[in-house]
Amino acid sequence: MTIHHFGEGNSLLNKFISEIRDVEIQKDSMRFRRNIERIGEILSYEMSKSLSYVNKTVETPFGKKEMHLPTDNLVLCSVLRAGLPLHQGMLNYFDGAENAFISAYRHHRGDEDAFEVIVKYFAAPSLENKTLVLTDPMLATGKTLENVLSALKDHGVPSQIHIISVIGSRGGIEHVKKVFPDNTHLWIAAIDPELNNKGYILPGIGDAGDLAFGEKL
Repeated sequence: MTIHHFGEGNSLLNKFISEIRDVEIQKDSMRFRRNIERIGEILSYEMSKSLSYVNKTVETPFGKKEMHLPTDNLVLCSVLRAGLPLHQGMLNYFDGAENAFISAYRHHRGDEDAFEVIVKYFAAPSLENKTLVLTDPMLATGKTLENVLSALKDHGVPSQIHIISVIGSRGGIEHVKKVFPDNTHLWIAAIDPELNNKGYILPGIGDAGDLAFGEKL
């Protein structure tokens, strides 16, 4: 797996990452969602540089112009519900892409720290020979993406897989490297060192779904 880590350099991306981490700014859920969306736009732009392009002629009011335009058939697949703002950021740029959605959530038995990832809802077009883009804002243990990959198998074999994440843990990224094809690309804004005993990224941001849409029961 090829890792594209943009938190290592200086850019405006760092401002948006710092705001989604800040406990005071997190109280504004609208701003939190918008920052995740903007991060999705930035990562989409960076990912677009790796796609396939072809020359096409564009007719202007005063003549013709050769343009280098992308040709990939993209399917954007997001994990509900936390992935929705990130998905919207990508869709702002890849407005012609097909879309898929999958519900994957952690199930804790009682007060146990151990959990399993359960997938219940899934809607997607055919993935055969298309470029699949999986979006999950928090790449913690990597188990969610592993289960998503398994659920997608009946929908065809994509020609290429990209993963878009906001923050990931080193351990989660290592797990994803083991279960995804070697030619997978990970586009990520920040990498944090570890997880706590409940599988949340440290220092991370907390629960992205709760911050974006409110706490759940």
